[in-house]
Amino acid sequence: MRSSKLLLLKFFFFFFNLTSLEYQVDGAFVGTYGINYGRIADNIPSPEKVVLLLKQAKIRNVRIYDVDHTVLEAFSGTGLDLVVGLPNGFLKEMSSNADHAFTWVKENIQSFLPKTRIRGIAIGNEVLGGGDSELAGALLGAAKNVYNALKKMNLEDTVQITTAHSQAVFSDSYPPSSCVFKENVVQFMKPLLEFFQQIGSPFCLNAYPFLAYTYNPKEIDINYALFKPTEGIYDPKTDLHYDNMLDAQIDAAYMALQDAGFKKMEVMITETGWASKGDSDEPAATPENARTYNYNLRKRLAKKKGTPLRPKTVLKAYIFALFNENSKPGKSSETHFGLFKPDGTISYDIGFNSLKSDSPKSLISSSKSARYYVALVISVSAFLLMI
Repeated sequence: MRSSKLLLLKFFFFFFNLTSLEYQVDGAFVGTYGINYGRIADNIPSPEKVVLLLKQAKIRNVRIYDVDHTVLEAFSGTGLDLVVGLPNGFLKEMSSNADHAFTWVKENIQSFLPKTRIRGIAIGNEVLGGGDSELAGALLGAAKNVYNALKKMNLEDTVQITTAHSQAVFSDSYPPSSCVFKENVVQFMKPLLEFFQQIGSPFCLNAYPFLAYTYNPKEIDINYALFKPTEGIYDPKTDLHYDNMLDAQIDAAYMALQDAGFKKMEVMITETGWASKGDSDEPAATPENARTYNYNLRKRLAKKKGTPLRPKTVLKAYIFALFNENSKPGKSSETHFGLFKPDGTISYDIGFNSLKSDSPKSLISSSKSARYYVALVISVSAFLLMI
């Protein structure tokens, strides 16, 4: 009887582990592919439908730019890993008042854990290099206060602190070995990097070969920007060859970090993408080029390899963006970076499917499955107590 009970116990724990794999925490970024879920639009699907779309596309890593509670609630119990944002407008307040930072973390992070798997907080976006010295001066203080709030709640090992930089922080990036941080950025960047090195955060970069090509179409081969066959470039200082621009942009960041004294810090891409439509001065913004870039990027990430300068550091990237966002200001291209149209259909084919019309059925089915597993666990537990 005892051996039978032990056998059933083993079966119970084995089965329970299988059914709960989806909800185990594996780190801030699982795999290599993530996506930015921007919501500056008045016509995109509800957060609940977005969750179904992401699960259908098997995209687990998701980044949003705020802490909208309707979104955080929609992601509850889904198994999707979420990076949220502390908008730039909050930085000065969070930097000057640790109590406000604590309250913000308590209300927007702690209260949703663990059901909503918040894995990171992006403190501001593209602050350094933006020309606002007061905002730049507040970035580190905000990051420290938010981190200290997490630490008081014993969440510092669960939720990672980051911030994303544009390429405006670099003085030169061609060839990659020449890249350094701009002089007016260094005074803010070095203390920030020292803090991030202490807490184990990566250097997050928003890198857009689309923009580099758009501003320099005569100097850049579009095939080089689109991951298509090309001669590429050769960097004589490092003796490295680059067959695509994104790898070169990433290695330029590594060289700037090395020059600043942070050779071992990882570079992660927090935004990259290609517009499918633009203004008259953005002729490369076409559906075909957007499809080519995003399809080839997806293939490149799936290889789980590094860059020429850091071949053993597997590249991870968040794609920009999930949807076309019709309310974004600026050029037409700003509203046409989405892999999906507002109705959930694909903008172009890179291997994803449109949002299924039977999504509510899928949600019901998922809910039924969860109830079935719970009922089975209870039944097995009761049976074990009886024998």
